[in-house]
Amino acid sequence: MKIAYLFFACFGLINSCKKDIKSNTIQVNDTAFFARGADVSWLSEMEASGKTFYDSTGKAQPLLTILQQYGINSIRLRVWVNPLNSWNSVTDVVAKALQVKAAGLHLMIDFHYSDTWADPGNQTTPIAWQGISLFYLKDSVNAHTLFVLNALKQNGIEPDWVQVGNETNDGMLWSIGKASTNMNNFAQLIASGYSAVKSVFPKTQVIVHVSNGFDNNLFRWLYDGLKANGAKWDIIGMSLYPSTNNWQTLNNQCLANMNDMISRYNTPVMIVEIGMPWDAPYSSFACIKDIVQKTFSIPNHKGLGVLYWEPEAYNWKGYALGCFDTTGKPTIALYGFKQ
Repeated sequence: MKIAYLFFACFGLINSCKKDIKSNTIQVNDTAFFARGADVSWLSEMEASGKTFYDSTGKAQPLLTILQQYGINSIRLRVWVNPLNSWNSVTDVVAKALQVKAAGLHLMIDFHYSDTWADPGNQTTPIAWQGISLFYLKDSVNAHTLFVLNALKQNGIEPDWVQVGNETNDGMLWSIGKASTNMNNFAQLIASGYSAVKSVFPKTQVIVHVSNGFDNNLFRWLYDGLKANGAKWDIIGMSLYPSTNNWQTLNNQCLANMNDMISRYNTPVMIVEIGMPWDAPYSSFACIKDIVQKTFSIPNHKGLGVLYWEPEAYNWKGYALGCFDTTGKPTIALYGFKQ
């Protein structure tokens, strides 16, 4: 009985998914672009290691081509300052950004302001910047941002969005820029990155990014602090990593938080990272479809988009929250973007 029920449930979900694809239930007009995106920063490293990507029929194709088949229209790329290897360096980022441009996709650049991963528990100052004062740290943020963006500009690439920091729940560039210790320092560092972005690309939208998009108290604390200390941003960015058991609850809480952020700061919102277990593709599909619809439904086009984090990861560094199976083919989860 359980097996039969699971079969018919899955069959119904697949048919529902196909119906949504054909009907294209969400129409995005030219004046209100909605980002359906993916961070694929691992792409060049995966390809260098011999990884190949396949479409649903098993045909090898470029990753960006496959993603576009599922409605992906935007790509996010992270930048590290002086990584131990070339991955996520300015050279690597420009090379991938050129592929994004050639594919006709929109681009988001994500500055970590670190030599490695920056996230809620890790905001390590680059080795070359350690031991300097706030004054010189702001100058370093400015110079690094200008260097990367000018490299893009010289290659004819203008990003639509730029993140100044990655998952800055407690600031960045610790310990000087730790928000819980000195919010004003953090605000000054954000201001330095913001001004650098606008000096190269005045129309590019600047994102300040915080994880746990369901946590309204966290968001109010951080953005209240930034606002009180004179920092600027154009978009509030969020991460959301629910489980198969709580995604409905977290999606609802995230929507409530997005609406509160818009009302409180008169700022649009965007989910710049989302992830679910690759081996729970039906739950992942339902979660993605739901959060895309919720974000799109926000009045006055203030919900700007949803991006999946590294959907292409398969058999890769133990990461289990992608949207490809172990054979390198996309799962049904990606259909959540094609509505």
